[in-house]
Amino acid sequence: MTRTVFVNGDYLPEDQATISIFDRGFLMADGVYEVVSVLDGKLLDFEGHLVRLKRSLGELVMDNPLSDDEYLSAFRALVDKNDITDGLVYLQVTRGNPGDRDFAYPPAGTRPTVVMFTQSKPGLADAPAAKTGWKVISIEDARWARRDIKTVQLLFPSMAKMEAKARGVDDAWMVEDGMVTEGTSNNAYIVKNGTIVTRALSNDILHGITRAAVLRFAAEAQMQVEERSFTIAEAQSADEAFITSASAFVMPVVEIDGAAVGTGQVGPVATRLREIYLEESRKAAV
Repeated sequence: MTRTVFVNGDYLPEDQATISIFDRGFLMADGVYEVVSVLDGKLLDFEGHLVRLKRSLGELVMDNPLSDDEYLSAFRALVDKNDITDGLVYLQVTRGNPGDRDFAYPPAGTRPTVVMFTQSKPGLADAPAAKTGWKVISIEDARWARRDIKTVQLLFPSMAKMEAKARGVDDAWMVEDGMVTEGTSNNAYIVKNGTIVTRALSNDILHGITRAAVLRFAAEAQMQVEERSFTIAEAQSADEAFITSASAFVMPVVEIDGAAVGTGQVGPVATRLREIYLEESRKAAV
């Protein structure tokens, strides 16, 4: 079935949607994006994603083309038009089309480009991997320094993901100065003696929306949380490990660089956090 997508205010069949070859998102990766999960036809953590979108736009001195209500209306329209029960809505905003290629930013008033589309993912919350866990490898982090901005320049994480697949595992954890930063598209955690450990927020990692929700739910459940850096060796010797992201929610990690984490099986902390996150996020979904 041909999807209906959103391009600059218009709803179009995907095979009729076009963007200028001079769009800076295409030529310069000069754009930001968000991915919002849909469960039972409703949007998860929508407000948090909008807050981060506006922060990313602000950090890049890029105009925000739509109001919060307009974003929400467009997301809901796409979910409805594409009959999405479980899946994702992808949003991208670029600095727009200045009419030619130039390293300098386009003149003030150049209209940003806004694109949105859906991906249907039946059974998104029931991924079999949540029962078996992911295996990950470590790889040196060679990304740019402003990872807190959710830009569309994703080539290195894509390369890291392909390296993981080539080595027969699910993902890669990136390492800088001996410390784990994050996964290719997710935040990384370990659990030791009942304490959840994850790297503190900075320009070094993405400020995950699911991360924020999970840490809040963990605190409400009286779980201990420590925000600090950790090494691959510490992760390998932990009792549990897991990742969080908008599409994987809470996903256990059972092996790192060939070494089993804990028992090598999905642990109780990650399992419980996934249950809490899905339950509470469904309640608050819009």
